[in-house]
Amino acid sequence: MTKIEAAGKGLDLAPNAKVGIIAGGGSLPVEIARALARQGKLPFVVMAAGEVDRIADFEPYEQATLRLEDVGSLLPILKRHHVTHLVTAGHITRRPRLSAMRLNLGLLAWLPSLFVGVTRGDDTVLKLFVRRIERSGIKVVGAHEIVPELVAAEGLLTKAAPRKSDWRDIEAAHAAAKAIGALDIGQAAVAVGGRAIALEGVEGTDGLLERTRELRGHGRLAGGSRGVLVKCAKPGQELRADLPSIGPLTVEAAHAAGLAGIAVEAGRSLVLEGPATIGRANALGLFVIGLPAAEPAHGE
Repeated sequence: MTKIEAAGKGLDLAPNAKVGIIAGGGSLPVEIARALARQGKLPFVVMAAGEVDRIADFEPYEQATLRLEDVGSLLPILKRHHVTHLVTAGHITRRPRLSAMRLNLGLLAWLPSLFVGVTRGDDTVLKLFVRRIERSGIKVVGAHEIVPELVAAEGLLTKAAPRKSDWRDIEAAHAAAKAIGALDIGQAAVAVGGRAIALEGVEGTDGLLERTRELRGHGRLAGGSRGVLVKCAKPGQELRADLPSIGPLTVEAAHAAGLAGIAVEAGRSLVLEGPATIGRANALGLFVIGLPAAEPAHGE
């Protein structure tokens, strides 16, 4: 049996509650919308312009498309559609361009957060975003509260298991991921031969794994085999806004990079398209394992 299960209780919504989804790329916003629909709570979806890659999947729901530069219009739109709860989900590949924003009263309320966000990491930006939304009276909730079945359980999730040498890589990559997380840089690292060889930056996990694949031909890694990707929440992270996640494409990219497996932080990471992700890992002979959470984070 696939060991992907809820790390906690799901969200208990009042009968008159309405959930808004700010949707970026990937499958997570789609999975959230479908979960809400199954509960009889049709969501209102705000698609980030140029970021959503599964637009057709949102056709059954009320929706709007919003440029990142039009963030000043977000709260009026949510209020107009009677949104009481909001979840952010999916990849956003860029930040708003201040030069492309149209000044209005709605934008003025966001300006302090936008100016701080220009020079800070993603978690700082997301914390400011959550604070601004909740000051308006809308409750921000985490994806893990709506789809708790996607939360990674602790322990082995696949048929393949880490070897003794893989545990050295897991420990090295985990320490490196926590270190860059504390600096609000990224959530992931790759270790080969017991040392971290690549860290996640603004290009995300896909870019990290592509760099790892390219490094296989580098002289200092010549002969190096296996290796592990580790993803974990940043220390003190706002968990309602950017949980680490893996999916089928992560597994494919890890395999292409020559890695032996993936480790994620149990209870604070998502396994998207769970059966497909674990099934693909089993087919390729990769392990996926949930590591014990090291410390509590904001939003739990």
